[in-house]
Amino acid sequence: MKKYLFLTLIFWLSVVALAQDSLRVKLDSLLRDPMFETSQVGLMVYDLTADSALYTYNHRQLMRPASTMKLVTAITALDQLGSKYEYQTRIYYDGDIVDSTLTGNVYCVGGFDPSLTSDDVAALAECVRRLGVDSIHGLLVADRTMKEALDYGEGWCWDDDNPLLTSLTVGRKNVFLTLFAEEVARLGVNLERVRLEEGRRQAHARLLATCKHPITLVLERMMKMSDNFYAESMFYQTAAAADKGVARAADARNITKRLINKIGLKGDNYKIADGSGLSLYNYVSPELLTMLLRYAWQQPDIKDALLASLPIAGVDGTLKDRLRGNSTKGNVRAKTGTLTGISSLAGYCTAANGHVLCFTIINQGVMRTQPGRNFQDRVCRVLCEN
Repeated sequence: MKKYLFLTLIFWLSVVALAQDSLRVKLDSLLRDPMFETSQVGLMVYDLTADSALYTYNHRQLMRPASTMKLVTAITALDQLGSKYEYQTRIYYDGDIVDSTLTGNVYCVGGFDPSLTSDDVAALAECVRRLGVDSIHGLLVADRTMKEALDYGEGWCWDDDNPLLTSLTVGRKNVFLTLFAEEVARLGVNLERVRLEEGRRQAHARLLATCKHPITLVLERMMKMSDNFYAESMFYQTAAAADKGVARAADARNITKRLINKIGLKGDNYKIADGSGLSLYNYVSPELLTMLLRYAWQQPDIKDALLASLPIAGVDGTLKDRLRGNSTKGNVRAKTGTLTGISSLAGYCTAANGHVLCFTIINQGVMRTQPGRNFQDRVCRVLCEN
């Protein structure tokens, strides 16, 4: 019996070794493409089922990740905050209500929720009316002090068309306070003796209403549509968790580096500039992204939220029109990345033997996006069919 088990083990180890050899041969062949005479690539494939690296090529080279940086932000935020975390926009007031008149101020406190809508503003305005007031004498204050007063991320290009990173917006625009005032007035509250100002909530102000949105709502658009504004909001949410009064990008970077240390790499070996990947200052490696994907897979709470948010090949998001073949469609779940000269892809797939793999591919120095994407798609087909 022992001899039979031993021979069976040897047989299956031989099968695994042959499969790995086949994978190496096929990927080595792809790397002989003429495109690499003028561009670079970093590649790592990890077998999550066997918990071992399958293939590496330039996997420790520091490269700009483009929007695969959103994987770093998402995994860090889920690790720090949990999948049940909620973004919150709050309304406070102070002063006294006499004869249906509030003599005091109303404070709209932003929590950098990128998903706020005009319907949310209307619901918050309704809470003011429910105070039983028909007139306000005082201020309507927009409190944007949740985060530091930086409009853009470190290393963003001046000619990019990006929204301002402010913590109280509707549809990415700095219109919350105006819309709020319009809704309150529409509900019959007289605002003739009210001024609209930027400022800070007073400590003695009383909480009136809260609008909440789950982190998973933000995560889905951030990943499937590669929304940079949503990614930066999540970057600052992790900073807010540091509880230093004001959320700063520097705190978000430190929290990210602590996670990198936690997974067995050295955070100081990488440059973390922003949360979206827009920055030209970000430098990570295929190894880092792959090991973060491995870590996420091992944490059920992170795994479930992350998998649900990733674009699905041939189905939705930024992979809707890619990888539509039988082996890849609905199988590959991955984050894309594109900047001038950079094309990247990182995520998960299931191989023909049933093993779950995670992978990272970063093409750098590609002056046209399509050759990089074509290479990534060929790699994914090899991974799914091998």
